[in-house]
Amino acid sequence: MQLRGAEILLECLSEQGVDTVFGYPGGTIMPVYDALLKYPGIRHILTAHEQGACHAADGYARSTGSVGVCFATSGPGATNLVTGIATAYMDSSPVVCITCNVNLNLLGKDSFQEVDITGITMPITKCNYLVRDVKELADILREAFAIARSGRPGPVLVDIPRNITVESAEFVPVNRQTHGKEGRLGMLMKRTSLNFKAPEPDHQDIEKLVEMIRHAEKPFLICGGGVVRGRAAEELEAFANRIDAPVGITVMGAGGFPTKNELCTGLVGMHGSEASNRAVDGCDLLIAVGCRFSDRVALNPSGFAKNARIVQIDIDRAEINKNVQTAHHIIGDAGQVLRLLNNRMEQLHHDAWKEYVFSFKTVTEYDFYDGIMTPAEILYIISQTVPADTIFTTDVGQHQMWSIQNLCFTFPGQIITSGGFGTMGFGLGAAIGAKAGNPGRVVMHLTGDGSFRMNCNELATVQHYGLPIITVLFNNSALGMVRQWQALIYDKRYSQTTLDRGPDFVKLAEAYGVTGCRVDNEAAFATELKKALTRDHATVIECTISKDEMVRPMVGGGSDITDFLLL
Repeated sequence: MQLRGAEILLECLSEQGVDTVFGYPGGTIMPVYDALLKYPGIRHILTAHEQGACHAADGYARSTGSVGVCFATSGPGATNLVTGIATAYMDSSPVVCITCNVNLNLLGKDSFQEVDITGITMPITKCNYLVRDVKELADILREAFAIARSGRPGPVLVDIPRNITVESAEFVPVNRQTHGKEGRLGMLMKRTSLNFKAPEPDHQDIEKLVEMIRHAEKPFLICGGGVVRGRAAEELEAFANRIDAPVGITVMGAGGFPTKNELCTGLVGMHGSEASNRAVDGCDLLIAVGCRFSDRVALNPSGFAKNARIVQIDIDRAEINKNVQTAHHIIGDAGQVLRLLNNRMEQLHHDAWKEYVFSFKTVTEYDFYDGIMTPAEILYIISQTVPADTIFTTDVGQHQMWSIQNLCFTFPGQIITSGGFGTMGFGLGAAIGAKAGNPGRVVMHLTGDGSFRMNCNELATVQHYGLPIITVLFNNSALGMVRQWQALIYDKRYSQTTLDRGPDFVKLAEAYGVTGCRVDNEAAFATELKKALTRDHATVIECTISKDEMVRPMVGGGSDITDFLLL
C-alpha cells in the first residue's frame, strides 16, 4: 500500500508495539503530528520541553524493559534532546529518538532551524541515521529499534527531513519477529557478521570461573547495571546464595540484587558502605557482573581489589580491561552467563569470610524527635509507608545517594537514576515515563532543591495527564553535593552553592495545579505522605533539612577504596 513517510513512521512504531510516545511538535515534524491523529493506538504525551520528553522515554524504557520513543522537531527541538540522549547512552537505556529536519535540498544552507543533529549526537548514540529516501524509511526504523534493544542497549536517533515525511512509498507490513530475516536488516545479517543476539558465552570460560570460585576462600560479587538491564536479578541472587558470597551494588546496579537479602553489603565505591569497600579490599576473588568499573567504583584502578583475582562478566567486550585489569572475563548476557554458572556450581559456604565482612555493616535505629529531619529518617518513613512495588526516580546529588543507600529495592527498574552522566533535572521526566509505562504502580520522584529547579516545568505535564506522581523534595537551601566537597576539600569555601532564593516550592506546585505542602518534622511528613498516596493527582512534599547534612561514607576521588574521608 502507498503511504506517506509520516504514516510509514507510525506504522513502523505500531509494528514495534509502541503504545506511548513523548514529544513536542514544531515546523518540520508537523506532518508526523498530523498523521498521528489517525493512530489512536499510539498515545502521545506532550511534555513541557524536549529534554523532558527524552527523559520520559528513558524512564519508560528503564521501568518496562521496552524501547522508549520520543519526537522532536529540527534545530533547537533536536538539540534540546542532547542531554537526554547522553543520559540514556551512559546508562545503556534503549531509546529511539525521532527528529525531523529541514527538506533535503535545504540541508547545508543554514536554513531556518536547520542543525546537523546526526553529527552532534554521533558520540552519544549507538547508531544514528539521516533518511535520504522515503523508500528506505521503514527498513531504517526497523533497524533502529533492533539496535537500540540488542546487546548492550542504548539510544538511537533517526533524523527525517520534512520532505521525506510527505513523500509516498510502497509500505509492506512486516511482523516484528521476522525483521531480522526480511528487508535491509535481513540482508545485512545474511551478508555480514551483524547479529542482534547476545554473544554466546564461551563454555571453557565458564568452567574456568567455576574452578576459580571453588578455590576461593573470600569471594565477593559486584552487581552492576548490566544485571538490571539484562533483567538478571533472579539469576544473580541464586548465584550469590549458591556460592555464599557477599554482594556489593553499584549505583546503576540498584534493583539488581534484593537489598533485604542477608548477603547484600550495600553500595560500593565512593559512597559505598564500609562493609562493601572492606570486602573489595579483602577478597581473594572479585566477580563483577555487568559492571564497567567507573571512577566512582574503582576510584584508584591500580589498587582496586589488590588482594584479589578480578573477573568481569559483561555483554560488551569493549568494557573488558578498559578501567581495571582482570584475571579472567566472560563475554555474554548476564542472565545467560549466570544460568550456566548456576547449573555447574554446588552449594558452597564461607562463614568466616561473611562474618568478617558483615562486622562492618551497621544497622541504624530511628528514634524520632521534633527537630530538624534527617534524610535517613525521611527515607525510613517512605520505606515504611509506600507499597513494596513502588518505583522511585531520582535526580542527582546528595538526595540520590541517600535514597539508594536507605531504600530497599527488590526488582530491576524499581530505582531509576542518572548514574553515568549525572544529569540534574532527570527525575521528574523519568517519573512521567515510569508512570506512563506502569499505571498501576505508585511512582515517587525524589529530588533536591537544586535539581528540581532545573526541570520543574514538567509539573505541567504531570498535572495535565493526571499522573499522581509524588515528589519528595529534600530542601537544604544549597547545592548539597558540591557544598559537601567544598566543606571537605576546599576548606569550607562555599562558592556559589547557597540557594538562598526562590521559588516558594509550595506555591509553585499550586501554580501548576498540583498539591504542595511543606513539612519540618517526621510526624507531619508521615501524615502528608499518607494523604498523597490517596490522591488521584500529583503532590509535592517539601522537606526542610539541614544544609550541613552529608552523604556518608565518602571516599575521595582517586583514593584507595578504604581511605574514607567520612564514615
